[in-house]
Amino acid sequence: MRILLVGAGGVGSAVVPIAARRDFFEHIVVADSRQSRAAEVVATIGDPRFSAIALDASDQGAVEAALTEHRCDVLFNAVDPRFTMPLFRAALNTGAHYLDMAMSLSRPHPRRPYELTGVKLGDEQFAMDGAWRDSGRLALVGMGVEPGLADVFARYAADHLFSGIEEVGIRDGSNLVVDGYDFAPTFSIWTTIEECLNPPVVWEDGAWHTTEPFSEPEVFDFPEGIGPVECVNVEHEEVLLVPRWIDAKRVTFKYGLGEEFIGVLKTLRKLGLDSADKIRVGGVEASPRDVVAARLPDPATLGDRMRGKTCAGTWVKGTGKDGEPREVYLYHVVDNEWSMREYGCQAVVWQTAVHPVVALELLATGVWSGTGVLGPEAFDAVPFLDLLNAYGSPWGMREETPAEAHEEILLSA
Repeated sequence: MRILLVGAGGVGSAVVPIAARRDFFEHIVVADSRQSRAAEVVATIGDPRFSAIALDASDQGAVEAALTEHRCDVLFNAVDPRFTMPLFRAALNTGAHYLDMAMSLSRPHPRRPYELTGVKLGDEQFAMDGAWRDSGRLALVGMGVEPGLADVFARYAADHLFSGIEEVGIRDGSNLVVDGYDFAPTFSIWTTIEECLNPPVVWEDGAWHTTEPFSEPEVFDFPEGIGPVECVNVEHEEVLLVPRWIDAKRVTFKYGLGEEFIGVLKTLRKLGLDSADKIRVGGVEASPRDVVAARLPDPATLGDRMRGKTCAGTWVKGTGKDGEPREVYLYHVVDNEWSMREYGCQAVVWQTAVHPVVALELLATGVWSGTGVLGPEAFDAVPFLDLLNAYGSPWGMREETPAEAHEEILLSA
């Protein structure tokens, strides 16, 4: 397998040291708009299976040329979702397989944005499913941690834990602290603004509908010492992916943002600083969102200042295989101290990066296979979860008992 990895930012830079410990691929070309950044990531590994090039992810023709020149059979998209469609089309046109962690962007309903969906996350990609099937190639979409591992958890629960599912609820929270900054997002602020300020989508009773940003607050108790965190509705791909393959009455995504973080995002919205449309200031054109991103620290550089753990997981409620009511929380926790010590990567970007590498290994070995535009739910979850354990990053399951006590089971190799 020869892979074109587009993006050497936080997640892309974490992919390289993870993949370097595995032998399922022949070569990975690390591409970035700044060749120096890609080269720096490659240089830290010192592995001849990696090389670096400059590449504009928005230039579909240039991406197609790079795929052809470097004989890559997989395009791994590790850049902001605004670049998803040119990369997606480039892979299809050159006969490469495709993998991303963030799907094509949504556009709110023009008149009733907080009731009805407009263009949903991934709609542009799923509209091309037939072309991918005709090509005999696979586009594996939403294969990060959330979406990605969270969807694998939903598949595992549907196949092995439940006979009927009432609700699948993705719940993400952390107790991470970044020392020395008043405000320092641990993930791409561009993506964070996009998903947090768009109308959140909820699947209920056989249909998708929308609600107000930050709606339905609830306190969720996260495992492994993180504790209670208030979570709110946020637009996210899992809600658009899970119902396509799994029968559930309700699907939600709630994120533990915190009151201060929500306040900053609301202020950006009020001032128009969340806009991705370019404006002219003096003789320079730039989008307000890009300016905000440029003023904040690069999330990939925050690891030495971070403390705590991050948790991604899927809460499922329904009827167990024995016919009795059941609730479980399937989760994956990463301690920043561990990820920095083992890989030199902060916890959030490392947790996002490891899962697409696991998926690529399953595809390379033929354990996972398929054609068309597919989400993680379309594949058997067990090989993925077993291989994740083999990567040294175990997942866990918490069983909710009738007395509301939590029984936490760490599932390690």
